[in-house]
Amino acid sequence: MTRPSPLPAGPVTPVSDPAGQAGALDTEKLFTARLHAARVRPYLATALFALHVVESRRVPTMAVDRHWRCYVSPAFVDRTPVEELAGVWVHEVSHLLRDHHGRGDRVAVRRGLVGPGERLRMNIAADCEINDDVYGDGLARPDGAVEPGSLGLSPGELMEDYLRQFRLGPYLQDFVWLDCGSGADGLDREWDLGPDGAHGLTEQERDAVRFRVAQGIAARPGTAPRGWQRWAEEAFHPPQPWRNLLGAAIRSAADGPGAGDDYSYGRPARRSASLPGVILPSLRRRPPRVSVVIDTSGSVSDAELGSALLEVAAIGRAVGGRRDLVSVLSCDAAARTVHRLCRAEGIPLVGGGGTDLRTGFAKVLRARPAPDVVVVLTDGQTPWPAARPACRTVVGLFPRPTAARSWSEDDPDYVPDTPPDWARVVEIGPASR
Repeated sequence: MTRPSPLPAGPVTPVSDPAGQAGALDTEKLFTARLHAARVRPYLATALFALHVVESRRVPTMAVDRHWRCYVSPAFVDRTPVEELAGVWVHEVSHLLRDHHGRGDRVAVRRGLVGPGERLRMNIAADCEINDDVYGDGLARPDGAVEPGSLGLSPGELMEDYLRQFRLGPYLQDFVWLDCGSGADGLDREWDLGPDGAHGLTEQERDAVRFRVAQGIAARPGTAPRGWQRWAEEAFHPPQPWRNLLGAAIRSAADGPGAGDDYSYGRPARRSASLPGVILPSLRRRPPRVSVVIDTSGSVSDAELGSALLEVAAIGRAVGGRRDLVSVLSCDAAARTVHRLCRAEGIPLVGGGGTDLRTGFAKVLRARPAPDVVVVLTDGQTPWPAARPACRTVVGLFPRPTAARSWSEDDPDYVPDTPPDWARVVEIGPASR
């Protein structure tokens, strides 16, 4: 991977000014603010200096595109104190590091969100994700900056969660948010130079920047807010290939007959037009319900349990952020308590004895409403249900050498059953034991 070279106090790419406005960009003030931002948030320095500045009078304040260009209004720089400019630098680069443009594109497709109004909601929701811990400790908070609390929402959640919890309305007029550009919500702006413009970073360079920032946070975790620490942990654990299989299984379950079907008056049926005065509901699909069974027997290491929690977080994202549709059950020889997904790191994993995941299967399959998909994370040293469940099953196997898979305290000749044919089976990465 090529590491982007840090930028000094320039160069700055000018953009034509159709309005003929006068006034040059105060680069000294702008780059002084960036240096201040790098000093108070040193773990973000690589990302801050990877941004290429583009002077533009079309952009209202400061904005970024998905190619890591930062568009800057000279008038905004003139009227904004250095301390607040430093906060804007951190705010804008946070959108790019957290891939808000890519996530915005994906959530728009999943939820059918179209139009500039929905993209504006994404920008505000992304601001809520960032602003709950970006200010303080050397960064000034602008008056009226939109934060989760100002919208009556809980802090520490993700853009996808906030999108479900508010709508545009007059009450938002008293808050301040920046048009952060296509780098924040995925909607192209008129000032964007586009993929063929100069000074954009390649996908490999963008990944290299994210990795170096994650390295900086992991090296000194006490200096970064918890939200950034969680982000760094995920950056160091790139998606395993098995997650693609899980996503395919979830989509297949959602497309199966009857799975996720329900009638809704939110979008009336088209045949209502033939019945004046009568409103008929349409058949709509919801994301599938997923039950996760985690093997907590003594043969599963703490490192593997940590990996299992990362996979649970990925499953939550795979169902569109609907944490209410994901439940987690820890199981060794006995099924434990079922927990609804709130935060993966807050799920207690109880166990440490022998292994019999049949009890876990029985418990999650008795739940009402029943799951559409069961995901089992295990080392495979367990008996399996004799009958095929009524829903799809995905088994994530922690790998074991052949000798280890034959081990048993009670029977040295014991060889565990292999997962049944009705389960989709994938190894989820090398174990650290």
